[in-house]
This record gives sequence, C-alpha cells and structure tokens, in this order.
Amino acid sequence: MQLYTIDTGLFKLDGGAMHGVVPKSLWNKLNPADENNMCSWAMRCLLIEQNNRLILVDTGIGNKQDEKFFGHYYLHGNDSLEGSIKKHGFALNDITDVFLTHLHFDHVGGAVKRAGERLVPTFEKATYWSNKAHWDWAVHPNDREKASFLKENILPLEESGQLQFIETKEGEEWLPDFRIRYVQGHTEAMMLPQLRYKDKTILYAADLLPSMHHIPLPWIMGYDMRPLDTLNEKKRLLGEAAAGDWLFFFEHDYKNELCSIQQTDKGIRSHEVLRLAEL
Repeated sequence: MQLYTIDTGLFKLDGGAMHGVVPKSLWNKLNPADENNMCSWAMRCLLIEQNNRLILVDTGIGNKQDEKFFGHYYLHGNDSLEGSIKKHGFALNDITDVFLTHLHFDHVGGAVKRAGERLVPTFEKATYWSNKAHWDWAVHPNDREKASFLKENILPLEESGQLQFIETKEGEEWLPDFRIRYVQGHTEAMMLPQLRYKDKTILYAADLLPSMHHIPLPWIMGYDMRPLDTLNEKKRLLGEAAAGDWLFFFEHDYKNELCSIQQTDKGIRSHEVLRLAEL
C-alpha cells in the first residue's frame, strides 16, 4: 500500500459553527477568524494505491456550482482535485474506486462534473462507494441537513450505474489493511477508513475530527446531527487510538495533516504533528 495526500483547495466556514460550544476566545487562537467570523479549512482527500486499485477517499467541493453558491464559501488556495492527482503521477481515469465517507457537498462535490448540459461522474472508470443507510439518509434529507446534500452531487452517481453500496460491518476489513469504522453523530452512517500503513494505524477522521484542535472531547461541531453520539464516538475511538498508538489524518485542518496523540492529565491530546510523506 502507498498513500498520497490529495489537496483540493481551501474554503471558509463560520468559526462558531465549526467549534460548537467552545468559546471564540479559545478557538480563535488556533484558527483565527476574519472580519466575518469565517475561518479557513482544508478539503484534504487521500489516494490509496494498493495492488491493482487506486482508491480516492472523498473528492472535495468540485467546481460545477454557480458563482452564488461558491460566494458563500470563499474558495482560495492554488490546489485542485485534478491537479493534486496529476502531481502524484496519476490521471483521472486511473482512479478505480471512489470511497465517499459521506455525501455532504464538501466531500462529494468533486465526484461529479459538468459535461455540456449533463452531469456525469468525474472518474469515468471508477466504482463509487457509499452505504445504503447513508445513501437513503442523503436522498431523503431532514430539514436541518438538506442544504448539505445537493442532488446534483449525488443522483448522477446512481444514474451512471457506477454506484455501489458497501456492506462491510463495523471494524471489519473491506480490503486488506483497510477497515471501516462507522460513526453516527455527524450524520447517519459516516464511514471512516482505518488503514494499516508502514506498521502504523491511520484513521482518516473525516468530520468526526475535522481538525487536530477537535481532539478534546467538548470540541464538537455545531453541524453535527447528534452531538452526544459524536462525544461517545470520540471517547471510544480516541481510547482505541491511544492504546494502539494510531495516527489521525485530518480532512479539514488547513495547517495540520497528520498527528499522533498522547494521554495527558487533561485527557487525550495531540502529540507529534507529521505529514504523510514523512512516514
């Protein structure tokens, strides 16, 4: 197995929403807000080269939405999904699988592109993977979450015939050295890849831990559907991680890509900050 970081660009979200009940006096020191209370966040994906498969985990926000939509999120930075894949020596048609942790627009937007008047899968030769529980949740969204589930990001995957559902159970291997952890607090049945890589366990944290600074238990996003479930899921997985000396890969941390953790008198906290390429 070989892993590659795929940087797809930066965007901005409201700092209060991203940090929940944590006071601004604390989080603003770590990710300073602009004059509109907006903070910069990454959309960092992961490419997994394993045997004859090239698996992309999440796809960023994409570029097919209109100017009004992007005006809410202040996209910035020089990275893009396609550019980052090419930087590592691959082409879009080399991708064999797209593993979608969940179907919020900043994770699945790049999965679909415009081809004239049509919306088609960006990766023409890939199988797209979700799970039935989350798919049903996304295509029949609740009123609070429906702004995050955009039909143009989702339905073309089903219409193309390239969508399949993962049936792997919690904690079991989907592929060699690739386990799936399911969490329910942020959204229904979000899938977290748990990878065994160079004698280390790496958890792709998606929106369970959007940044390194969300490791302390009370740091839970206001976007989460079931925050107390998130709290319990963090306790469980951080406990496993501390016992097993795991690393966490952060999708949204604009600065920190990967870190180890340590037990302190204040609870589990970040320890050594790393980059994937350094492993």
